[in-house]
Amino acid sequence: MKAVIYNLGCKVNKYECDSLLKSLKERGHEVSEDLVYADLYILNTCAVTNEAERKSRQCVSRCLKLNPNAKIVVCGCASQNNPTQFSDKENVTYVIGNADKDKLVDNLEEKGILIKPIPTEYEDGFSPEVVRTRAYVKIQDGCDNYCSYCLIPYVRGRSRSRKIKSVVDEVARLSAICKEITITGIDISSYGKNIGSSLAELMEHLADIDCRIRLGSLEVNVIDERLLQALKSLKKFCPQFHLSLQSGEDGVLRKMNRHYTVKQYAEKVELIRKFFPDAGITTDLICGFPTEDEESFERTLEFMDKIGFSQVHVFSYSQRGGTVAARYKLLPAEVVKSRQARASEVARKCKERYLQKFVGKTLEMLSEDREDGFMCGYSRQYIKCYIDGGESDRLYKVQVEKIQDGIAHCKVFEEIDK
Repeated sequence: MKAVIYNLGCKVNKYECDSLLKSLKERGHEVSEDLVYADLYILNTCAVTNEAERKSRQCVSRCLKLNPNAKIVVCGCASQNNPTQFSDKENVTYVIGNADKDKLVDNLEEKGILIKPIPTEYEDGFSPEVVRTRAYVKIQDGCDNYCSYCLIPYVRGRSRSRKIKSVVDEVARLSAICKEITITGIDISSYGKNIGSSLAELMEHLADIDCRIRLGSLEVNVIDERLLQALKSLKKFCPQFHLSLQSGEDGVLRKMNRHYTVKQYAEKVELIRKFFPDAGITTDLICGFPTEDEESFERTLEFMDKIGFSQVHVFSYSQRGGTVAARYKLLPAEVVKSRQARASEVARKCKERYLQKFVGKTLEMLSEDREDGFMCGYSRQYIKCYIDGGESDRLYKVQVEKIQDGIAHCKVFEEIDK
C-alpha cells in the first residue's frame, strides 16, 4: 500500500508524523510526506487559527483529487476541536483527536469518530524515523497558560512532561546520526512541572551530547541564570531564543492573559545577552487583538525596535470560538491589515540591523539544500546563509560577506567535522 502522512501543523505535529511514517514503513508500506497519489492519507491537522483549520478541511479535497478512491484518516487539533467537520466528508473513514495518536497505525481499520479524553500523563509511544541533518525531539505536550485568544489548551490538554531518561536516550541516539536536534513541545517552558523537574535540569543532563541543540518556543518567565548556564554548558548550543511576545503593551498583555510585563520581558532579553551576546531573539506578534488601540500598537512598535529582534513572525488576530477573547468585539479588518503591514516593516528593519552586525564575522552554517542557485543553511543563531558550491548535510565555517534581502551571503573557510 502507498500512504501519505501529511502535517498541517507545528513542529510537534511534525515529530508525531515522523513517528507514524516510521511505523508504516516498518509494516512494509511505501510512504511519502508529500501530497501525492496514494491509497491512504493520514492528515495531522492544526487549529491554532481559523485559517489553519480551514486548510485542514481543504486538505481532504486535495487528497480526493489525487485519488478519488483513497481512504482518509484524520487526527490532531482540528479534529479534536470539531470532528464532524471531517467525518461528513467523502472517504474519511476514521477521525480521532490528539489522544492515542501514537497508536494510530495499529488502528487504521477502525471506522467513525473516536475522540478520547486527552491523557493526563505524557504518551511516550512515539519513535520517529532518524534523519541526518536535523531532528526534532518532543519533550512535553499540553499547555496550562490559557491565553485568552488561544484554543490549544482545550485541544491538547494540560501540560505533561516526558521522563528525563527517555528524552536523554533519544537525543543520544539521534546525536550519533544527525547534526542538529530541536527540542520541541507545546509549551517546553513548563517542562518538568508535573514530574518534579525543570527545563534547566533536562539541559544539564544533555551536557555531554556532541550535536547542535536548539530550543523551540519559550515563555519569557522560564529564563533564569540556571537555565542559561545549563545552555552555555552544552557542547554545541544554538543561541537562538524564540521568546513569545504577542504584544508590546502591558494593557493588551493583561487582556491576553499573558503572565509578564514588557519591563520583565526586556530584563530577560538583557539576561540572555549577558550569557550570549550575539544571540538571535525571535518572537511572535499578534496584530489587531480586540483591545489593542492605536496607542497600544505604537508602543508595541517602539518595543520591537528597542529589543532589536532578529526575526518576528507577524500575525493578524484570529478569533477562536470557545476562548475568552471570542467575546470581545473585533477591530475593523482594514485596521488589522494596516497594523500587520506596519509591524512587518519594523520587523524587517530590526532583522536587517541585527544581520548587519555579522558582516565580516564567521559563523557555523549547517547546509541543507539548494535555493536560488546557492547552497542554503542556517547558523547557530538561526541566520539564513547562502554559499557558492558545497554539499547538503555539512557543517561549514563561513564568513559573512554581505546581507541581501535578509540572507547572509557567505564565503566558506572550511568544512567542520561533526
